[in-house]
Amino acid sequence: MITFIKQFFGKLVEQAKMAEHSFMVILAVIIGVLGGLGALGVRLLIQFFTDISFGGEEIIKASEGIPWYQIIITLAIGGAIIGPIIYFFAKEAKGHGVPEVMESIAKRDGMIRPRVVLVKALASSICIGTGGSTGREGPIVQIGASIGSAIGQILKLPSNKLKTLVACGAAAGIAATFNAPIAGALFAVEIILGDFGVAQFSPIVISSVIATVVSRHFLGDFPTFEVLPYELKSAWELIPYALLGLLGGAAGVLFIKVLYGLEDFFDGIRIPDYVKPAIGGALVGLVAIAFPEVLGIGHEAVNHALHGGLVWYIMAAMVLIKILGTSLTLGSGGSGGIFAPSLFIGAMLGGAFGTGVHALFPGITASSGAYSLVAMGTVVASATQAPITAILIIFELTNDYNIILPLMVACITSTLFARKLKKESIYTLKLLRKGINIEAGREIDVLKDIKTKSVMEHNKAVILSSMKLEEILNIVVNTAHTCFVVIDPESNLLGSFTLHDFKQILIDYEDLKDVLIATDMVKYDMIFVKEEDNLNYVMSQFGKGNTDELPVLDQDEKRVIGVIWKNDVINSYNRELLKAEIANGMAERVSSIERLEMSEVIPGYSMLEIPVPKKFIGETLIGVNVRAKYLVEVILIKTILEKSEKESRIFPYGDYRFKAKDKLLLFGENSKIQRIKNL
Repeated sequence: MITFIKQFFGKLVEQAKMAEHSFMVILAVIIGVLGGLGALGVRLLIQFFTDISFGGEEIIKASEGIPWYQIIITLAIGGAIIGPIIYFFAKEAKGHGVPEVMESIAKRDGMIRPRVVLVKALASSICIGTGGSTGREGPIVQIGASIGSAIGQILKLPSNKLKTLVACGAAAGIAATFNAPIAGALFAVEIILGDFGVAQFSPIVISSVIATVVSRHFLGDFPTFEVLPYELKSAWELIPYALLGLLGGAAGVLFIKVLYGLEDFFDGIRIPDYVKPAIGGALVGLVAIAFPEVLGIGHEAVNHALHGGLVWYIMAAMVLIKILGTSLTLGSGGSGGIFAPSLFIGAMLGGAFGTGVHALFPGITASSGAYSLVAMGTVVASATQAPITAILIIFELTNDYNIILPLMVACITSTLFARKLKKESIYTLKLLRKGINIEAGREIDVLKDIKTKSVMEHNKAVILSSMKLEEILNIVVNTAHTCFVVIDPESNLLGSFTLHDFKQILIDYEDLKDVLIATDMVKYDMIFVKEEDNLNYVMSQFGKGNTDELPVLDQDEKRVIGVIWKNDVINSYNRELLKAEIANGMAERVSSIERLEMSEVIPGYSMLEIPVPKKFIGETLIGVNVRAKYLVEVILIKTILEKSEKESRIFPYGDYRFKAKDKLLLFGENSKIQRIKNL
């Protein structure tokens, strides 16, 4: 009976897929409903943990009536809870969420683990509910995107449709959070997909609209912030708004620098990662003793700024305080978004600036609240480098067309200035630090999954520290190496020097040949790589030095085991690009094939589907290193979904861990294919 039901519904799904557009619209409606409910669920969870932590009052108000040490303890406990949750169940839930969604689009064709929905919702709600200085928008976006991805994976949709459903979920999240359907749709296109030429825009719009309807049904049709009526006093007022755009651009870049600077700081602390959010929480608690406005999402303080209820120097200070608080929360490993903090920073910056401008030119300028509102858009635009999304969010928050002109001027100015100061946005920088360079929503860096040890040469040029210049010259002229490592008599590594360094010394060869030894030439701050480093990192190291060759050390950095040449890395890059093009093209053609016997594609090269070899089970794709060890390309992985008998097709990525029932679609030379088949 169960088999009959599965077959029946399977046939219904297949028939629905044939009417492609209608099928995607139906899925968009479902994702919109679930995304809207997910946003509502996160709000309720945040309120639940806020009630537990602060007795049911607004966080800022409650913090003023409790002992200072209780604030610190509450935030530390929140961090101590979310650290293990993230570390052990879904590391993707760490941070602000949106970069992880972008990474899934770029690297895994929209594949997101379903468990991320629950882990992200729980971790972010605890973080914000216990006073963490972050926002709920990023988590809601990641939750919506995870819902869209899960539905696409269940239905075994091809990668292009799966990406569209991920974008639908992200759009639903933003729309439900801000009560802004247009901004939700444009956010998904401008930031998540990074492509305004997306083929299937209609489902994204539908999900955004449906999520807004769901949100309004439960929460009412109310704006997120209480905004006073606004009017442009004079055309001359556009000049201070342009200046405000420059300030907003600088504030956005400062936010990025402090956030990732503190992330590097916490990464450098040698304690378990799941402990760090507790430390970050305690530090935010210390800041909150003097500035309680830093706690939580901060919407109450933003409303005060929009109504001109704060003095200018308090608002100016809060710009820096919020940047610090949010950076401590997220940099230490907390979970939450950067949208709300960006709006907070902008509101305070605009309020302080607007107070001064209005005092100087009261006849032609609006009140400070108007500048707070516009500046909210400028900081969002500069931090995310998504001016259209920023403009539309602020416009939909006000429903007032009068604000469009100053908003456009300020947001575009802010974005352009931010790009001059820093090329990467707060989202793309996180990906770039992982070796992923996003261009039009695609990963163009193909070197991240290739280890140094698969390209390096074991032949190396070693110089003893006691060697004289004449002996060194004899080695240099009889080798093709351009980098020379220096060791002491006990074979301990001292440092290195390059051919370029040696040429400088040769100018005074006659004077130095009898007095200079290798120790005098060594650079102790040598540039090197390790055998487990990926080639993306290797290329960044080549950029630091004037050499075509780098020494390769073991993981303990005590022994030189070989060298790596820049040309070999470049050749690897070109080969991987070619393989990726071949693999992607073939994967699209064979994704619907149930079983593929060995088939010669071009003379000498074949494709074959095999059960995963036993020695691969439990290992990651990058750990097995199929490319380097077996000279075979894994084009597609067929796996059985957990707690289900359904088969899912996965495009390979480095962290994928092989399971017992997996099947691999391979491409390579006939002899190499046969070798791996016989494992």
